[in-house]
Amino acid sequence: MTIYQFLLLFLLWVCLPHFCSPEIMFRRTPVPQKRILGARVPRSDGKILHRQKRGWMWNQFFLLEEYTGSDYQYVGKLHSDQDKGDGSLKYILSGDGAGTLFIIDEKTGDIHATRRIDREEKAFYTLRAQAINRRTLRPVEPESEFVIKIHDINDNEPTFPEEIYTASVPEMSVVGTSVVQVTATDADDPSYGNSARVIYSILQGQPYFSVEPETGIIRTALPNMNRENREQYQVVIQAKDMGGQMGGLSGTTTVNITLTDVNDNPPRFPQNTIHLRVLESSPVGTAIGSVKATDADTGKNAEVEYRIIDGDGTDMFDIITEKDTQEGIITVKKPLDYESRRLYTLKVEAENTHVDPRFYYLGPFKDTTIVKISIEDVDEPPVFSRSSYLFEVHEDIEVGTIIGTVMARDPDSTSSPVRFSLDRHTDLDRIFNIHSGNGSLYTSKPLDRELSQWHNLTVIAAEINNPKEMTRVAVFVRILDVNDNAPQFAVFYDTFVCENARPGQLIQTISAVDKDDPLGGQKFFFSLAAVNPNFTVQDNEDNTARILTRKNGFNRHEISTYLLPVVISDNDYPIQSSTGTLTIRVCACDNQGNMQSCSAEALLLPAGLSTGALIAILLCIIILLVIVVLFAALKRQRKKEPLILSKEDIRDNIVSYNDEGGGEEDTQAFDIGTLRNPAAIEEKKLRRDIIPETLFIPRRTPTAPDNADVRDFINERLKEHDLDPTAPPYDSLATYAYEGNDSIAESLSSLESGTTDGDQNYDYLREWGPRFNKLAEMYGGGESDKDT
Repeated sequence: MTIYQFLLLFLLWVCLPHFCSPEIMFRRTPVPQKRILGARVPRSDGKILHRQKRGWMWNQFFLLEEYTGSDYQYVGKLHSDQDKGDGSLKYILSGDGAGTLFIIDEKTGDIHATRRIDREEKAFYTLRAQAINRRTLRPVEPESEFVIKIHDINDNEPTFPEEIYTASVPEMSVVGTSVVQVTATDADDPSYGNSARVIYSILQGQPYFSVEPETGIIRTALPNMNRENREQYQVVIQAKDMGGQMGGLSGTTTVNITLTDVNDNPPRFPQNTIHLRVLESSPVGTAIGSVKATDADTGKNAEVEYRIIDGDGTDMFDIITEKDTQEGIITVKKPLDYESRRLYTLKVEAENTHVDPRFYYLGPFKDTTIVKISIEDVDEPPVFSRSSYLFEVHEDIEVGTIIGTVMARDPDSTSSPVRFSLDRHTDLDRIFNIHSGNGSLYTSKPLDRELSQWHNLTVIAAEINNPKEMTRVAVFVRILDVNDNAPQFAVFYDTFVCENARPGQLIQTISAVDKDDPLGGQKFFFSLAAVNPNFTVQDNEDNTARILTRKNGFNRHEISTYLLPVVISDNDYPIQSSTGTLTIRVCACDNQGNMQSCSAEALLLPAGLSTGALIAILLCIIILLVIVVLFAALKRQRKKEPLILSKEDIRDNIVSYNDEGGGEEDTQAFDIGTLRNPAAIEEKKLRRDIIPETLFIPRRTPTAPDNADVRDFINERLKEHDLDPTAPPYDSLATYAYEGNDSIAESLSSLESGTTDGDQNYDYLREWGPRFNKLAEMYGGGESDKDT
């Protein structure tokens, strides 16, 4: 505070009316002492109250804050009308700050402040004064309360709650747009003078912004401020008290203002024409290039949507908007063909997705460019006339019959001849073959629908000039049915007839199955091969038949089993039929027809045996059988003398004959028909590795059908040897000379290459490396498939 300010405030304080009487007088009243001490006041409870009349008056004291003098600051004076000036009275001060901040002269009643007082810490002090007789220490006046109020001076500058403010305002805002409000506070007394009256002004930031002096609201001062030209502004605001007059205190703060973006800039392509290239072999969905329109705005105001609006390639290409990079990705929409068209033109448009209507006057928020796409030629593989082929053929056609033709061509401008071949991995049995020149597919083996109804083949078309360029196509061959299988019984029937059967009694219902599948469905007819006096067949005309009895009663003791041949025929062309034989046992039945016993020996048992006797006999038979089995087992455990005298066990020796034969197709080394003809097996052969002790009658096994597969035949023989006690030991090696199907890799031998029906494709030898170059030269000149 300057000396000038202090003197001015001091003169104002001196001229105030209450400062002209800085002492409090204690005046006596003219009323006699008895009346001063108390007065009768009636009360509602009947008692009389004595009210003592005040003998002194009090007033407020005013003290200027921030006193800078060297002496104590004089506050005021207390005086009682009882004081005669002889020092018999003593003045006492109590209350806020008494004795420390405020002291009193107990003789004169003068009050002084001992230090500087800050009104902002405390605005007033409440004290109590009393005058007492110094000798008797009795009060001569009642205690009185008074207030010392601190007068404010301008000793606090305005302050802002934040040193730096951050605010934003949209660009292109109109003049006077509110940005932010700043408020400063002043600790001085707002009710006294102008010490706390704050006025705002702008020190930095003109001419872009202004501030309202009374409210501190910052507003824009220039129109059409463009973010793209300048984005950040720093504004310094001053707050000054004393109403902004000279001599007032001030404080400042900084406001950082950012212009936020609005969509006031349209997208623009940097080029009017864009050139792109793409290979004709590019698959659908391939990205061939991108276009991008620049936008000076940011965020969602810069988001752009791309579209193809015109051109001759609208049906061949598409464009996708990439949100992250704001680019337009051009992709292939349909397969391209260099030979058909080599250049396409597109007109691409870029448009803002969020347009602000306030800025329509700035022009359309879109732009266009021309995209020219050149198609580049590549050596393409052959193209089939269809994506897949379906051929249908009857199973009874002759070998070598053409079942269909596939067609393929080289789509390149320099058309190359095409060579056809079969993927042998899809035809392991070599049932089909193909002409390499014209793509005609024909059979090389008989077909059988019952073995395989569908054949899924793969045909390869490769350029002769460039064999690496090849294309595959699926060929589905459906084998149509021919009635070449006779119907048979559906299941094995275990049929019996009761001894007490009556004529016309049903003993069995039979049905049939047929491997063929005629278009009109299966229809079977049942009949007897010859007239039978005992049984007859009645066709139900629903592919089932009933077996009925023809006579009254059967005797199982005379005939225990009947064989009934049944002829089953179908209705397809040519008609196929077979004869199935039913084995009918004669059994004893109760009155309801339930079978009780079918054994003929049961009739020989004495009729008088009781149930207990039958059980005892059965137990004896079981015990005897157990004894016989144990005896046989002990006898087989005895060491047998081998025919081959050796210290080693015969089971540890394997006799090798080292006879490999001539391979899969060698039929001269031995007669494989022996394996296929079960009748050629010797029925009685004894073991040759041990001395015969007991001759067992070898068990005759049922003969396998002549047309059974060799593999099934071997499995049946294996099961029979496992169950046959007269078979060779378990560690003997039984060879059946069955090698299975041909290998996938086939044979590299050239011994029979001259007699092979179909030519072999040896192009794969070139891929095996330098070691097979010689073989590739020897066999590579031929064609893989036979030409006609």
